Amino acid sequence: MRVISGQARGRKLKELPGMDTRPTTDKVKEALFNIIQFDVEGRRVLDLFAGTGQLGIEALSRTAEFCVFVDQRKEAIDVIRDNLALCRYTDRAQVIQGDSLAFLASCRQKFDLIFLDPPYHTDLLEQSIQGILAFDILHDNGIMVCETAADRIMPSVDPPYVWGRDYRYGKIRLTLCRRQRAGEIL
Repeated sequence: MRVISGQARGRKLKELPGMDTRPTTDKVKEALFNIIQFDVEGRRVLDLFAGTGQLGIEALSRTAEFCVFVDQRKEAIDVIRDNLALCRYTDRAQVIQGDSLAFLASCRQKFDLIFLDPPYHTDLLEQSIQGILAFDILHDNGIMVCETAADRIMPSVDPPYVWGRDYRYGKIRLTLCRRQRAGEIL
């Protein structure tokens, strides 16, 4: 697992031992950042269910302004901190150990880009999307990127949120959801 592009390009990131974490493959990560390449620079990012922090770190490497990393496991938090230090991004990041849904309920900031990559065979994706919409933490024109199993059915969303395209990579699917600006018509 490495940083693909930007300021920290080529840096090898620490991984979590065991099978509890399913890191995004380099192929899928590269495709994801090709899709959102013009929506990263200068943005505020939330990496929910951060794992190793690789998605948020990739965004920081591509000149995102700031990233908040949230994960429940202490081992993951330690790896995220180590990876941030390795890439010299500790001053542009906040690392929070805690329940992702509780974080959403208490969040007092808005983001331009949110990465959602919870464990596939849970209802955490749907709960997270509901929380993001209910607490309205995505800026106008902000993007929520969901990584899921390819056969996962995405929950419905109400305006100003709209689902965008699906991108499939074998057994993995990336789905984008955008928050429209007030008065914007598709």
